[in-house]
Amino acid sequence: MLIRAVLASLSLAGTLFAQEVSVSPAPPAAPAPALPSAPAAQPANPGPALPGSSVAEPPAPTPKKERPNIILILADDLGYSDLGCFGSTTIRTPNLDKMATQGTKFTSFYVTQAVCSASRAALMSSSYPNRVSMQGALNHTSKEGINPDELLLPEILKQQGYTCGALGKWHLGTTPMYSPIKHGFDEFWGIPYSNDNSKFHPSLAAEMPPLPLYEDEQVIETDPDQSKFTRRITEKAVSFIRRHEEKPFFLYVPHIMPHVPIFASERFHGKSPNGLYADVVEELDWSVGMILAAVQQAGIAEKTIVMFFSDNGPFLSYGNHAGNAKPLREGKLTSYEGGVRVPFIVKWPGKVPAGKVCDEPVTEMDILPTLSAWLGAPAPEKKTDGKNVLDLWFGKEGAKSPHEAIVFYAGNELQAIRSGDWKLHFAHPYITVTGEPGKDGKPSNFENMKPAAITQSGIEGIATRHGYQVAQQELALYNLKDDVAESKDVSAAHPEEVERLKKLAEPFRTQLGDALTGAKGTEVRPAGKDEPKPEAAKPDTAPKAPEQSTPSAEAKPEQRRFRT
Repeated sequence: MLIRAVLASLSLAGTLFAQEVSVSPAPPAAPAPALPSAPAAQPANPGPALPGSSVAEPPAPTPKKERPNIILILADDLGYSDLGCFGSTTIRTPNLDKMATQGTKFTSFYVTQAVCSASRAALMSSSYPNRVSMQGALNHTSKEGINPDELLLPEILKQQGYTCGALGKWHLGTTPMYSPIKHGFDEFWGIPYSNDNSKFHPSLAAEMPPLPLYEDEQVIETDPDQSKFTRRITEKAVSFIRRHEEKPFFLYVPHIMPHVPIFASERFHGKSPNGLYADVVEELDWSVGMILAAVQQAGIAEKTIVMFFSDNGPFLSYGNHAGNAKPLREGKLTSYEGGVRVPFIVKWPGKVPAGKVCDEPVTEMDILPTLSAWLGAPAPEKKTDGKNVLDLWFGKEGAKSPHEAIVFYAGNELQAIRSGDWKLHFAHPYITVTGEPGKDGKPSNFENMKPAAITQSGIEGIATRHGYQVAQQELALYNLKDDVAESKDVSAAHPEEVERLKKLAEPFRTQLGDALTGAKGTEVRPAGKDEPKPEAAKPDTAPKAPEQSTPSAEAKPEQRRFRT
């Protein structure tokens, strides 16, 4: 069996450059039959529940016998409208379009913060990033990371007998204590943070270290050829599937592209009629096709869940090297729909209906409890915020979002809340592109930029490094059903909705904090902190001076905000 798997892997990998852009995996599955109500996850530890919190879930029933393989593919900074099945007319994505016809497309799928590390922390922990102190984006200077005490998705799946692999960008901590291998993954190949944290940084290249490429916990290359990232990740994904096809596996593929700087392999560079960004996304689509083909050729398609989404919206300042979120407002690093609403597709033959579109609001935090509910896996002991949405996955008639409300933070600021069709923005600062978007890898206003050091967090620092300016949003209410572009404030006409959403936001503000109001979260857990251990103190024989009082460390808490 091992020899057959190895030979099959080599055979399929050898086709990577011989196949056309459009791979043709299995024909579309028939719509799934009606299924019974989805089981619920076991409850987390007791405590007051936020609206939409998972702490009040009823106990799980007897665990399911079936343990499907799970493949989770993540794009980096992909726009909501960058796929054909989500409206693009300039980028060819036949494999993702076909995946949408074979599965269900979610059109109101949200990430919880529109920036890399925070989004990934929410995905892996099923918690708002502020609950686990993982706001913003880490870089090579960061000592903090996801706390080892947090129970992450791969750790839960490993307890259920899964082999877990991660290929691509990790971004939940840069030092050895945060390695994916220490957080439930059996295999890792990729980079610890974003690919612009390198000699290709648009404004701070001179002060960046070489970009490390890891295999498990060892650096195997520095400054690798970025044009080969997507191809190499795809080859390793195919190999992983072939090597583990006989037992349940979890394959996490957080692609490095299309985060700037963008690169396509020689086979795709210049092949799209719409520029390099389209080349890059079309190569990602090819990668999805190769992964689906490997699943099909292994004969495991019927027992494999495949998911695809983006970690946040597009980096709009980079113009023709950035994605498209229209008709949504703004993009990455904002709490507007263009920053936090991303394309999501899930395919599971015989379970998830084929060709269905679901517009119920769901989040990346829901993936962990949804999978746990199906498997009958215990929920994390620590409080989480995701919900079991199996009924929505399965297309159950009348199924609604279990979230009474979803909140959107930028750093430590609670900036917006959605409930039903209504979204309320509190008064808050935000970044928007300075003038015309940039071109060919340079951000807007590049000639006049005065970039702050990468250690300066907050939107002010980001604005200086990436061609943005800081603007001010006043209190505003939008009806997303009628105005998905968040262009018409209807707060004066619907004061009752303003008050309702304000009340719904209060438990979040109390538990998770809010720098806009000065609220300190009562249920915020610390991030991990990798600091050198202090040297043993030497005996002190000198006379001691009288003790003097100093301000408490709690007197002036440091506020952690965006850093990218």
